[in-house]
Amino acid sequence: MSSNPALTAHVLVEALPYIQRFRGKNVVVKLGGAAIDKALDRALAQDVLLLRSVGVNCVLVHGGGPQVDALMKKMGKTPEFKDGLRVTDEETLRIVRMVLVGEVNRDLVATINRETLADPVAVGVAGEDGGLLVTKPRDPALGFVGDVAEVRAERLHGLLEKGMAPVVSTIGADPSGQPYNINADEAAMAIAVAMQAEKIVYLTAAPGLLADPKNESSLIQRLTSAELRDRIAHESVSAGMIPKLRACADAVDGGVGSAHIIDGRVPHALLIEILTDQGIGTMITRGPRE
Repeated sequence: MSSNPALTAHVLVEALPYIQRFRGKNVVVKLGGAAIDKALDRALAQDVLLLRSVGVNCVLVHGGGPQVDALMKKMGKTPEFKDGLRVTDEETLRIVRMVLVGEVNRDLVATINRETLADPVAVGVAGEDGGLLVTKPRDPALGFVGDVAEVRAERLHGLLEKGMAPVVSTIGADPSGQPYNINADEAAMAIAVAMQAEKIVYLTAAPGLLADPKNESSLIQRLTSAELRDRIAHESVSAGMIPKLRACADAVDGGVGSAHIIDGRVPHALLIEILTDQGIGTMITRGPRE
């Protein structure tokens, strides 16, 4: 607890208009595999539970690329990528499902539920469960890599209405039941658009979008989707950020209120970005700057 009661009161008062604004709204939070850390996951769990307690509906979507790479190497298999996407043969698909559904998802659910004082509220959901993420294959050269063809958002709305906090792993399935590995950034975007979310927040291992990728003090705090697409087209962003940036632009152009790229290495980054005046990352909106 803060030793400065006046500061504590100031923080609470500052948060009030944001709580009033976002109460009853949906926020999709995408946690990248590189940002997954036990201590930070606990802070994120507390953020999700606090937001839930003031009426903000949070859906957590996670990746797990580094964890998949680690298991593949242990099993003597070399990860292969094309255009930033994991080439996913049948054996790799088994590994991806094992890590995302059986390890990362379960760990995040358990972390949230350990912070719950009453009944557990976090529930793990794979995109293939109940046909949540209906998938179509992207490119035969990538193997079992899919694009989201449909999000059955009512599955998530139903869980939120019951007071649950969904944690989604990004394995989808086609209408025949064949599983596919889905890029987590794109899956989170599709979920946010389908739910008409107020915000989508990408927790990363970077401060946000940088004007100079080698200089963390060059943070771009705000820009429009058109400005973001222009930067992508002119290759003025790091290649590794492009899928995430495209997903942000697609999200706001698809009706999401705003997209945010923030530093998941900062404890309680989610609360700072949503419930304070300052914020800590990059915000993408549609249309001209205000």
